[in-house]
Amino acid sequence: MPKFLDPVAGFGVTFATMFRKVVTEQYPEEKKSTAPRFHGRHVLNRHPDGLEKCIGCELCAWACPADAIYVEGADNTDEQRYSPGERYGRVYQINYLRCIFCALCIEACPTRALTMSNEFELADTSRAKLIYEKKDLLAPLLPGMVAPPHPLVPGTTEDDYYHGRVDRAVPEQGVAVPAGRHRGDREGQR
Repeated sequence: MPKFLDPVAGFGVTFATMFRKVVTEQYPEEKKSTAPRFHGRHVLNRHPDGLEKCIGCELCAWACPADAIYVEGADNTDEQRYSPGERYGRVYQINYLRCIFCALCIEACPTRALTMSNEFELADTSRAKLIYEKKDLLAPLLPGMVAPPHPLVPGTTEDDYYHGRVDRAVPEQGVAVPAGRHRGDREGQR
């Protein structure tokens, strides 16, 4: 093709697309579902009795390439126990103005305390509202869970929590039952 026809070929692409049907997304009126493994808003998870899974190790903050996470750990005491371990995350912040949703923090978490939900609508009216605090990130208390601080379930150890042996909560008493033991059972047998 001669060189002087190159601009005409470029305009040909433009004219061809001008007459195609326009695809318009009807967001936010019609919301599409996200993929199951979509990286959305972070969630700080809890154990079945309500204790927090976060042990304040700060590995998520170290793994974050955007420096979007700030964690300040504190020691648990027998009177004030927020997590099964020696420590808990006293201050936990995620700055969504910096977060790139790479999920490296999720991979770094040794207790699976931090996961990502499918929630993606994080826009807000001010920059300060996009810095999520611990209270914004904590998973809600389910029926039977007790808000921390409270002691470990009687008859369990920290290892029972980390190995998932505290498997369900008793709604009437608000206490978790160690795995293998159910209300009314003798020695954990059915």
